[in-house]
Amino acid sequence: MRLALLTAVAGLAFATPALADTDTGGAGYTPELHDHHPALKAAVASAARDDDRARDQYRHPFETLDFFGVRPDMTVAEYAPGGGWYTRVIAPYVGQDGQYIGLNFGPGGGVPESMNDRLTAFPATFGAQVIEQTGIPAENVSAFIATQVPEDVNGTVDRVLIIRMLHNMMRWGIADTEIMAIREMLADDGMVGIVQHRAPEGQPYDMTDGNRGYLRQSDVIAFMQAYGFELAGMSDVNANPADTADWERGVWELPPTLGTKREELREIGESDRMTLLFRKRQ
Repeated sequence: MRLALLTAVAGLAFATPALADTDTGGAGYTPELHDHHPALKAAVASAARDDDRARDQYRHPFETLDFFGVRPDMTVAEYAPGGGWYTRVIAPYVGQDGQYIGLNFGPGGGVPESMNDRLTAFPATFGAQVIEQTGIPAENVSAFIATQVPEDVNGTVDRVLIIRMLHNMMRWGIADTEIMAIREMLADDGMVGIVQHRAPEGQPYDMTDGNRGYLRQSDVIAFMQAYGFELAGMSDVNANPADTADWERGVWELPPTLGTKREELREIGESDRMTLLFRKRQ
């Protein structure tokens, strides 16, 4: 039943809902002043991010995390942290007064088998890596496979952040089980923040099924609504109008991958991205 629902949601083009008062970001995004801003700015400016900083102009970590309402005393789970680009901002930011959780998918489904060993080891190894890189207290860091989260963690998480990963969840056929597990983790007022490569609404499904990295924004909204969430906000802070999103090899033709080595694409920058915030529906 869940698979049928996923297929129906992913395979249809949905009209984007009218969203008065939810377009709360944009290219000229200027956040309101808050007490947490100095701590967030310090995390973004950390010397530990010197090698990461070149991507800030495309990924806007301060504006994105502020838009998602992430505060330093929250319990925040980062889904599929990968190489740790966002981890090096989020973990130091919440890891002193709050809790940082590394959350990952496990082996199985359509996940490439080449990842199996790393995924199996993730709960035991990732937390130690974060502590070593950031110096935050060990008791404030944990790591889980999303479908194996301990019962006492469920219902306690303030934010789950899914950044440039939903397309893989879709194309590997694990999006339904992962999103349901994430929903269980969230507190009653918990939210999911999504940053995702964005396809134009008029593109056909074979260009927007995740295999090229791009998804239609309306499909993402409809999918999340189908699994018990309501749209709380949307922002164009990570938009890039120069990305036509029609590359033969998908988003990986653009920086930072630059998969076809076409140097002229470097000028476009990274992909056009939707930035959406969803509230757990009661």
